[in-house]
Amino acid sequence: MKQFLSIILWLAWAGGGWCQSVWDLNHLRQVKQSVENPSYEEAFRALCREADKMLGQPPVSVMMKDKVAASGDKHDYLSQARYVWPDPTKPDGLPYVHRDGVTNPEIQRLDRPRLGQMSHRVVTLTLAWYFSGKEQYAQEAARQLRAWFLNRATRMNPNLNYAQVVPGENQGKGRCYGLIDSYSFVEMLDAVQLLEQSRAWTAADSRRLKRCFRNFAQWMTTSPQGREEDATGNNHSIAYDAQLVAFSLYAGRGEDARRILGQFAERRLRPQIQPDGSQLHELRRTLAYHYSWYNLNHIIDILLMARHRGVDIGEEELCFKALDFLCPYVGQDRSSWPYQQISGWDEAVQHLLADLYRAATLLPVGEARSRHYLCLCKEHLVVHPGDRFWLLYAR
Repeated sequence: MKQFLSIILWLAWAGGGWCQSVWDLNHLRQVKQSVENPSYEEAFRALCREADKMLGQPPVSVMMKDKVAASGDKHDYLSQARYVWPDPTKPDGLPYVHRDGVTNPEIQRLDRPRLGQMSHRVVTLTLAWYFSGKEQYAQEAARQLRAWFLNRATRMNPNLNYAQVVPGENQGKGRCYGLIDSYSFVEMLDAVQLLEQSRAWTAADSRRLKRCFRNFAQWMTTSPQGREEDATGNNHSIAYDAQLVAFSLYAGRGEDARRILGQFAERRLRPQIQPDGSQLHELRRTLAYHYSWYNLNHIIDILLMARHRGVDIGEEELCFKALDFLCPYVGQDRSSWPYQQISGWDEAVQHLLADLYRAATLLPVGEARSRHYLCLCKEHLVVHPGDRFWLLYAR
């Protein structure tokens, strides 16, 4: 019997089974059975209203941007680095100069906003289908996925060679930091796995999308940008791991995912989180509280992926200490934070609180710590009745 179970576990890993990533599938099933209850009803209605507005809308694609990457191929994803601006001392502004923490609105003209919009559409429409059973939502989600990934006329090439370009530098090629642009694919692939239960998403669609993500994961591990991102020592390397684990699991490369998870504590947690929970790389930023949370958001995603597959990555306590390091500033004014946070203080605190809730309810933080996190959430977390947080996480 034990040998039989071992074979089943190996097949699940190697063949892409048990792929659910950052969502708790058992929780979603329970919510689906109770979606008309007062605890979930308003969030469910708001979700369906948002999905209704997406019905019949043209799917977004990389072909909608005004510019083309230096490759000359419009199918290549193109984005501009967020914190770079024209050099005021140069007539043409080139090369752009860095202003950390200050977003240049020029980024809205290229593919990054549409990538986020595409992922949000797929997640919203799929959840609306899953909870309501209305197949038109699944059909619309499938149409959007095919436009972005599968249809020859509109699909994105499986690379980020031109992500987060700095105008005037590197002959128009992207930077390693651009790999974080695709992070929303992690949650989107959870939605895809739900969508596979619908009539709208076919077995052929699934095979083709898995091939896309195998190719994408291959590019991540072999390209100059991917290898450089892997070697960074801050939140980018952890976001890289989280994506590669999720993409590998979805594409049926379970052994690759297991290898990354097995090395995670040694390669990422110990070098990046100090014994007191501080994250030195993130504390140097002009948005130090935001990036300290942001890195933990990715770490929690990885811990959830590991736990869903019964993998003990070790050193989880370091993650919890890093959360503890940020907790004393919840409910405080920005002036209480001894590092820089030049904007977005309230938003950063709210993001942290949402992840404190995830940690308290989904990870083994311990009874006392769990009570503390939930107490902070009860007092300070702002969640409106229509927020999908209720559907995805609230217990």
